[in-house]
Amino acid sequence: MPYTTEEGGRLNNFAKETKPYLAEPPTKEEQRNFVLYGIAAAVLVSGLIFVAYSASSVG
Repeated sequence: MPYTTEEGGRLNNFAKETKPYLAEPPTKEEQRNFVLYGIAAAVLVSGLIFVAYSASSVG
């Protein structure tokens, strides 16, 4: 492990850094999945808001 010595003789241990890499653009299938996940999340949030509103207005 890479140690460095600071003033006063203290040792400092640093984590090993990974090599950087270039990200690849998403494929057409991944883009389609992102859209479907977004729609599913919007439906879920809308449903939760509807249920919360319905439950709070019951008197």
